[in-house]
Amino acid sequence: MNEGRTGGQVKFDDHLPLYRQHEIFARMGADIPETTLVGWCGRAMKTLSPLIERIEANIMGSDLLHADDTPISVLDRSMRDKGLGKGVRQGRIWAYVRDQRPWAGSAPPGAIYYFARDWKEEHVLNHLADARGILQADGYKGYAKLYEPEPDGTPRLREAACWAHLRRDFHDFWTSTKSEIARKALDRIGKLYDIERDINGQPADVRHAARQKHSLPKVMAFFAWSEQQLLRIPGKGNLAKAFRYGLNRREAFSLFLTDGRVAIDNNPAERALRPIAIGRKNWLFAGADTGAETLARAMTIIETAKLNGLDPQAYLADILDRIHDHKINRLDDLLPWNWAQIAMPINQAA
Repeated sequence: MNEGRTGGQVKFDDHLPLYRQHEIFARMGADIPETTLVGWCGRAMKTLSPLIERIEANIMGSDLLHADDTPISVLDRSMRDKGLGKGVRQGRIWAYVRDQRPWAGSAPPGAIYYFARDWKEEHVLNHLADARGILQADGYKGYAKLYEPEPDGTPRLREAACWAHLRRDFHDFWTSTKSEIARKALDRIGKLYDIERDINGQPADVRHAARQKHSLPKVMAFFAWSEQQLLRIPGKGNLAKAFRYGLNRREAFSLFLTDGRVAIDNNPAERALRPIAIGRKNWLFAGADTGAETLARAMTIIETAKLNGLDPQAYLADILDRIHDHKINRLDDLLPWNWAQIAMPINQAA
């Protein structure tokens, strides 16, 4: 199964498509068909499925998650057979991230990836069917039902908005127009980030106290100023749209002020999707839905390993060697945040 580790590691972490790996191996005198490489990757992820499911259950059971998604092109041979373009359609990869390090939380970090054939809300409703707590995400309308009150009047998930997303809207407008109002919006948001830099890594109660003292007045002033600007600028322009985006989600943008665990932005989820963005520039599209699903499973275990400070190649090689003989009731030993303890004798011997 080391073959699956090698091909999968290079494809999903180093973003080298399998056809290029085939060419490299051929130059080295090893003529390994692409179909064999595909099979290795698929079998490796199938072997690791019980462990990946344990990672998913652990992370998705958290009461504070970051969420984001990105498009991925998927080869659809049925479309090509019917003469519908190039036979490539657009699917979606969702990422859900737990990262308590900014507030010194005790739970280990991790990232979960899911593939979906389209961008319909049913996918996030399914992903987060059992979730409770806080969801930090962008304004994708598919999340809206998750924030609706339950019969007892409380929402199943509270929405935490992303100040980086709002800042990006103002930055894009300022870059194209040099608007003084957009520049002032960036300055005001920048002062919130100055406070965040000073409290990053501090316990939640310390972060909460600092935000109440320093950030709260600035947030209140920002929204009051935003309302004033809307009276002065064209109502249909992109600048007005940015102001309305913030004002319409004022409660979500203010949640970080009342809970020290909540981040000011959704950057953990955006970072989790960066490898997908890098990878698709090289491999262009997934070979089929099954290939995209394999990609999601592989990214889950590789990126979670990296978040926990592991060398993913060493981790994958070891757990693929161990998992067949490992007791099922001790499977948690192989989780990325526990693995170092059982691997220590090997590392010391090396």
